[in-house]
Amino acid sequence: MILIVDLCYKRNSLSRHEFVNPIARIASKEHDIEIVHRSMLSKPLIDGSEKVILCGTAMKDNGYLENIRDLDIVKSSGVPTMGICAGMQALSMLYGGGVYPWRSIGLKDIEIIHDGPLLGRKRDIQGYHLHNYGISVPSDFIPLSVEDEHVTAFSSRDYKVFGILFHPEVRNGWIVERFLEL
Repeated sequence: MILIVDLCYKRNSLSRHEFVNPIARIASKEHDIEIVHRSMLSKPLIDGSEKVILCGTAMKDNGYLENIRDLDIVKSSGVPTMGICAGMQALSMLYGGGVYPWRSIGLKDIEIIHDGPLLGRKRDIQGYHLHNYGISVPSDFIPLSVEDEHVTAFSSRDYKVFGILFHPEVRNGWIVERFLEL
């Protein structure tokens, strides 16, 4: 089962339709899924999952950052995890990186700078951005892609934890599919 975590400010918010449901549609093509709000996370739920996806939020929804310790159980589980936008920001903070103000909206060119199992070979792709924060890469993590000087994707060295700052559900659903097949 794939656990999809809604990081939005409250359960069943309208943002769920924009940031969570598109990920659920991609994942449910080949996998059983369960969607849970961050406030309802539990160790048994995470430990019973094959993979975890932390979804994005609306631009002014930063509650996940104010309650970052609620996500410690995701980190301590060891379950392969991918964070998208707000999810990447949360992973960066959980693993010792950070966030900084960087607003980016719209379709942008992204340079893949590291060959790897998630994004594939070095090349340029386009990705849809909708965020207020960039991330600093945690130590022992690998930057995978950049837009200008900003890191837009990273992974842990064992390829179990991935962060994607842009929204693959908008234009690059193959990234979500590839994570689920790793």
